[in-house]
Amino acid sequence: MTDLLQTPQNLLPDKRQVAASFSRAAGSYDAVAALQRKVGQQLLDSLPAHCAPQRWLDLGCGTGYFSRALASRFPQASGSALDIAEGMLVHARKLGGAVHFIGGDAERLPLRSASQQLIFSSLALQWCGDFAAVLGEARRVLEPGGILAFSSLCVGTLQELRDSWQAVDGLVHVNRFRHFEDYQRLCAASGLQILQLQRRAELLHFTDLRQLTGELKALGAHNLNPGRPGGLTGRARIRALVDAYEGLREQQGLPATYQVVYGVLQKAD
Repeated sequence: MTDLLQTPQNLLPDKRQVAASFSRAAGSYDAVAALQRKVGQQLLDSLPAHCAPQRWLDLGCGTGYFSRALASRFPQASGSALDIAEGMLVHARKLGGAVHFIGGDAERLPLRSASQQLIFSSLALQWCGDFAAVLGEARRVLEPGGILAFSSLCVGTLQELRDSWQAVDGLVHVNRFRHFEDYQRLCAASGLQILQLQRRAELLHFTDLRQLTGELKALGAHNLNPGRPGGLTGRARIRALVDAYEGLREQQGLPATYQVVYGVLQKAD
């Protein structure tokens, strides 16, 4: 059943384009990252009570917000921050938090085996085409008893925007994400023990469509799909999109749902 639900890797964004997009967004990211901070804090709060690593990795560190949070929480530990986007690393290095800042790919970590006691990754792994490889690398890099804590996005994220575009032209204008069932299946097959794996909806509201699309651009998370429509979007289609989305307006504003996956996995002792 889950095989039918799986998002093919060639339908997920190209990681070079992901890296370039987030590098460009390094300067604007933090100003619009309220949801990202909320999700990351909830992930941090979900760490097991016994988790007290001497070596941790912030995987997909972005601007380093949670590298600094991890350094504050585990002041005696040695931390590393890794991201595929060099622009993000440049920004993060200036603010500190980690001992090491590393350019690298979550699917091929440039780290020694059994070198980390905690891998923390918040809202980064949805951009990885091969999630099984990410889990395999986490298992390799973790010490026995080590923890992988991640948050990611799944199908249903920005569904309101997707449905509104579907009503306009039927083309793909919104990033694709895996089904939650794929996360369940791949985590179960990873060789890591699942301590927690759940999906939680986060609902945001925006004054208008321009505010939503402007925030996505500032985050570097606008449409990165392969096969996305090229060129400029005509005024008539934008007007039709606005009209379609306005039909979903709630009292608080235009809704935008994020379906967030939270996972806490442990490598066997």
